[in-house]
Amino acid sequence: MGISAKQFEQMQQRVRGTARRSSPSFDDERQPIPRHHQIILGVDPSLRGTGYGVIRLAKPHPIALVHGTITCPAGWERSRCLARIAEALRAVLKQHRPDVCVVEGLFYAQNLQTAIVMGEARGASLVTVAEAGLDIFEIAPRKVKQAIVGYGAAQKLAVAKMVQRLLHLPEAPATDAADALALALAHAQEMGRYSLTSPRRI
Repeated sequence: MGISAKQFEQMQQRVRGTARRSSPSFDDERQPIPRHHQIILGVDPSLRGTGYGVIRLAKPHPIALVHGTITCPAGWERSRCLARIAEALRAVLKQHRPDVCVVEGLFYAQNLQTAIVMGEARGASLVTVAEAGLDIFEIAPRKVKQAIVGYGAAQKLAVAKMVQRLLHLPEAPATDAADALALALAHAQEMGRYSLTSPRRI
């Protein structure tokens, strides 16, 4: 099987140990991002700490418009927390008017009660975003880490540090907010390259 000159050069670099690992790219001019996906909202649902982050695709790098965590005290009833999540997300949607939303894909929880609570927070987030008329996509946690850090089992701190680097933030975001921004960045990367598999819409 033949190889190109570029592939041969890359093989030589690996043999010499000089090949460098490149960072994720979101601004390749040969792979344009659809215009209707220029502002992306990422949401990492949790009853007590829902992370959110909004990015705008730009050159030379994406720009973080806002990020944070919707926190609810431990003493609050679950219904009050769900209302708080919906209220806060509505404010973000109204102020920044994202074009699309990305949420973390479902995971398998060993504890049934934990799964139910997480599902409630996810449901409140999805309904709020759907009310605004946005397309909603989901990405599996391991796929997000693979896209951002290059390792599917990366720790939260590593994700936060890479998000800080990619968005040129003065400091690393809080972990929940960093996860939300990572979702938005991973979606931008997925939509910005030619892929045989389409992002999962929900």
